[in-house]
Amino acid sequence: MSEASDSLFGSVLDPMERISETLFGLIMALTFICSLGIAAGSNINLQTMLIGVLGCNLAWGIVDGGLYLLGRINSRGGEIRMLQAMRQAPDSETVRSVIAGALPEELAVFLPAQQLEAMRQKLQLLPEPSHGPRLTKRDWTGALGLCLLSFLSTFPVVIPFLFLSDARVALRVSYAVAIVMLFCCGYVFGIQSGLRPWAAGFVMVAVGGMLVGIAVALGG
Repeated sequence: MSEASDSLFGSVLDPMERISETLFGLIMALTFICSLGIAAGSNINLQTMLIGVLGCNLAWGIVDGGLYLLGRINSRGGEIRMLQAMRQAPDSETVRSVIAGALPEELAVFLPAQQLEAMRQKLQLLPEPSHGPRLTKRDWTGALGLCLLSFLSTFPVVIPFLFLSDARVALRVSYAVAIVMLFCCGYVFGIQSGLRPWAAGFVMVAVGGMLVGIAVALGG
């Protein structure tokens, strides 16, 4: 969401991946803070709060990074299988059906049969892949980006606990910061999705609050 994340991971993670991971980290942090605030009442231990929130989001950031890598392996394996299916296709109509399975049908129907046949013949001349799907430096960078986004999205929410001695006041300020962050995520989501940014921002605040409430009600 920040300029730093855009410059470091903008070419690897698409905007929705960055928005989703920021929202995930934010909702996780809010769930932990709300649960601890309800359980501890007025006796909130700031050190426990900070360690718990940061540790929780770091752990889930690592989990998300690992799942991202698994997804990249699966996606790359699917691409290899598609190329093999195109190489082994007996005619251009079979190639068209293979491409239609990977592209929207509206696009696949516009490819002429001659082009599909030429594509099939060129693919048949290529050697068989010498290895299965592998992870690239770009994949590892994307996983690191997801982990950092989940972890760093926690800091604005916990900053009030670092500067305010009254834990209850810090908790209220933390909620306010979270509301602003939820609105910003919704605003950017609206821009990316072609929705009204302001409306999307308010809806994201409502949805985020609802999700946190459900998580807290179910035990955090």
